[in-house]
Amino acid sequence: MVGRNLVEALSDDFEVVGPARSELDLLDRTAVRKFLVDCEPAVIVHAAGRVGGIEANRNSNSDFLFDNAVMGLNLVRAAADLEVPRLLNLSSSCTYPSDRADAMAEDAILTGPLEPTNEGYAIGKIAVHRYCQLLSSEDPRRSYKTAVPCNLYGRYDTFDPVRAHMVPSALSKLARAVDQGLDSVEIWGDGTARREFMYVGDLVSFVRRALQRWESLPSTVNVGLGRDWSVAEYYKAAASVVGFDGEFTYDLTRPVGMRRKLLDCTAVNEWGWEPTHTLEEGLQKTYDYFRSL
Repeated sequence: MVGRNLVEALSDDFEVVGPARSELDLLDRTAVRKFLVDCEPAVIVHAAGRVGGIEANRNSNSDFLFDNAVMGLNLVRAAADLEVPRLLNLSSSCTYPSDRADAMAEDAILTGPLEPTNEGYAIGKIAVHRYCQLLSSEDPRRSYKTAVPCNLYGRYDTFDPVRAHMVPSALSKLARAVDQGLDSVEIWGDGTARREFMYVGDLVSFVRRALQRWESLPSTVNVGLGRDWSVAEYYKAAASVVGFDGEFTYDLTRPVGMRRKLLDCTAVNEWGWEPTHTLEEGLQKTYDYFRSL
C-alpha cells in the first residue's frame, strides 16, 4: 500500500524507481545489490514489508520477524556497500513497548516489552532501524534516517478480514453487511482499545517534505496524528461512511492487541509537518477505492 502510493505521488517531482515484489525479491541479497548497482539511486525510501492484522501476525510471528528483518537488512547493507548517501527507513509504531498508556516519544523504543501478538514484526523492524543508526554513526557520509508512522489505511490497502488491519477490515465487513442486509456486525474485543490510524496520503506528504528538507529531518521521527480513537469509534465512523445502521456485537474471546498505541508527534510538528485528512475524509476516500475494486 505505502509503496504504490509513494510511487504514484512522487513521480511528479522525482525520477522514481519502484520495483514490484515480482521484479525484486528483497530476501535475495544478491538481487538487491544488483538492482541498486543498475539504478544508482540518490536516495532510497524503504517502504517494503510483510504486514498483516492481529490474526496474521499471531499465527506467523517467526515469518514476520525473518522476512521484515532480512528484507530491510539486505537493502540497507547494499546501500551502505554501494555508498548510497541517503536512506529513509519506514518503520512501525509496533516497535514501541506494549505497556504505555501515554503518547510515546521516539526515545521510548527499546525501553520495554513488546506486544506479543506482533512481536516478530516489531523485532524485524527494530533490527533495521538500529542498523541504520549504527551505519550512520560509523560513517558521516551515510545519512540513514527512520520515520515511525502510526497505523495506516487507504488506497491499495488489503481488505481481506483475515489479513487486514482494523480500519480496512471494518470497512469491508460493514460493506458486506449492507450488501447482504445484515443487521449486526461483530467487533473483536469490547471495542475500548484505542488506535491511531492515519490516511496513507498524509504519510506520502511527509515523505515528500522529508526528501525536500532532508538535512533538518530528525534521525528518528514519529509520523502520526497525535490523537487516537477507540475501536468502537472507528466502527461507528466507518458505519456512517458505508451507510450501515445496524448493531455491533462484541466477541470477547478474540485478541485485541495493545490497549493503546499512540505516538507523540511533537518532534515532527515542530519540524513543520502535520496531517491534513480528517478521519471522515480518509475513510470516505478509502471506501470509494474499495468499491472501485
